Amino acid sequence: MQKPSIPKGTRDFSPEETAKRNYIFDTIRSVYHLYGFKQIETPAMENLSTLMGKYGEEGDKLLFKILNSGDFLNGITDDELLARNPIKLTNKISEKGLRYDLTVPFARYVVMHRNEITFPFKRYQIQPVWRADRPQKGRYREFYQCDADMVGSDSLLNEVELIRIMDEVYHRFGIRVCIKINNRKILSGMAEIIGESEKIIDITVAIDKLDKIGLESVNKELEEKGISHDAIKRLQPIILLNGSNREKLNILKRELINSDTGMKGIEELEIIFDKIDLLGIRSELELDLTLARGLNYYTGAIFEVKALDVQIGSITGGGRYDNLTGVFGMPGVSGVGISFGADRIFDVLNQLDLYPENTTQSTQVILLNLEDVDENNLLISLNQLRVQGIRTEFYPDKAKFNKQMTYARNNKIPYVIIIDKEDVIQNRIRVKNTVTEEQKEYKNVQEFLDQTGS
Repeated sequence: MQKPSIPKGTRDFSPEETAKRNYIFDTIRSVYHLYGFKQIETPAMENLSTLMGKYGEEGDKLLFKILNSGDFLNGITDDELLARNPIKLTNKISEKGLRYDLTVPFARYVVMHRNEITFPFKRYQIQPVWRADRPQKGRYREFYQCDADMVGSDSLLNEVELIRIMDEVYHRFGIRVCIKINNRKILSGMAEIIGESEKIIDITVAIDKLDKIGLESVNKELEEKGISHDAIKRLQPIILLNGSNREKLNILKRELINSDTGMKGIEELEIIFDKIDLLGIRSELELDLTLARGLNYYTGAIFEVKALDVQIGSITGGGRYDNLTGVFGMPGVSGVGISFGADRIFDVLNQLDLYPENTTQSTQVILLNLEDVDENNLLISLNQLRVQGIRTEFYPDKAKFNKQMTYARNNKIPYVIIIDKEDVIQNRIRVKNTVTEEQKEYKNVQEFLDQTGS
């Protein structure tokens, strides 16, 4: 019989791992609540008409398509099958797909519920997404995103808020990070001054890969996209800009002086930096001209967060999108958002061993079920503990003492309560600490709770 398995790029999570993930979700959720965001959820699958064309050509290829129910080949001719045209066939055999991110479904949600929403609308969403990507370290086909978006406001104070949210979340996790920022208007200005405005998408997709494939490969990709040798040459000093954030902006002002769009992007970043300087953050904030964010819908500030002590891809990303709801028939609604990559954060926290000690602790106390124990006494004690809010369980079967203690230690339960026949006669309970192996006697459960401060 074939051994069961799961699809590549997906993972099972044990109770301990799930507890760690819940710590991540709860931490992010608490910061979102602190900043006034409200939670929504959307379906795992969307109509392909909602998803297609929103992520660029590369993104469309990574969408998981769902075959139509029943005879999905009904109405497909042999000639169409033999032609092997994947795009044409997909349109006929698949009407739905798994969501690629949470932003496009959110835009669809806003348009569908526009009459119920009070703008500006601040929502967060913590749900899984799926991408038909090549699995590798830190890159999965199924993973959770933890998004926060503000729509219905053009104010750059929203960008400032999001930077502070990213800083606060990673401070609570204890992860040292660099928050990278850029502006798509600056990238558009760069394309404009080198005479390649119509190639802005090709340029941003290519330079976004600089960290992964290096400058030489980026330049080769630009050349393959039909960008002239002279334009690529003029792009180099801008891509490889050095200095402080303010120094970089001053150089860009000179380089992009003839681009109104580029100058507008510089102005927006200056405002954001001024507000952050006023309020202060603990993380490093870096203007990175190679940051492009591959998704086509970004129009203003863009963000990415890199962990400083672990080699892994971006652990948070996002940006301003002015036109997203327009594709669903609701133009003029500006939005800005970020997305925490929970699965990569999980890997970072594991590598750095930054989880609080009690993160994976579920049960606090277990009552042993020994041969001469009256189960009714156990159930009464169990109820007393739970009424006090103590996470308690009992061993369901009569078993040897050592077997039950092994269960307690393996499940990292800190306290074991022993009440055998002699304990009932002596009107006492015995409590063993599974960490220190120390054992104490108490008159009853309440005295144990009072003395341990539980």
